[in-house]
Amino acid sequence: MKIVPVLVVLILFSCKKEVTELPPATQTGANTFGCRIDGTIWGPQKNPVFPGAAILEARQEPDKDLYINARNFISSPNETEFDIFIKNMNATGTYNFNTTMSAPNAGASYVYYVKRNITPQNEWMTSASYTGTVTITTYDTVQRFVSGIFQMQMINLYNDPQPIRVTEGRFDVKIQ
Repeated sequence: MKIVPVLVVLILFSCKKEVTELPPATQTGANTFGCRIDGTIWGPQKNPVFPGAAILEARQEPDKDLYINARNFISSPNETEFDIFIKNMNATGTYNFNTTMSAPNAGASYVYYVKRNITPQNEWMTSASYTGTVTITTYDTVQRFVSGIFQMQMINLYNDPQPIRVTEGRFDVKIQ
């Protein structure tokens, strides 16, 4: 009888569904996020064993700074995270990511992607040389959601000379 709990745990840990499609590019507050990173589809996912952790959230500060955070926990403790920070986002339109920073901070707009196993193993960010854009297509302050599309190149913060290319990015997230 002791073998049943062990089998259940093994089955749960082995259930790793990869993201195989990008979400539709909606503008309704559907709480979706996805992109291609170097051609591979990436999207937020929960860990089936510990499903309580938030995988997609957005918040907007009183000064209009918008922060979107998407996480993929499917292979926990290995996980990936994608952050978009737009300084002074107050309307639809295109926002540029073209400032060099040594680490994510609220000084300028940035996009940040990290792979970690408890601590970061690799981190990438937009910079003055590796730029990108996000186009806000819907900004609904009554229903409290924001939608948009994005693309960019990002440089590895650990001196790996190979940048990553993010394409076909889209989000439609509720603002908390």
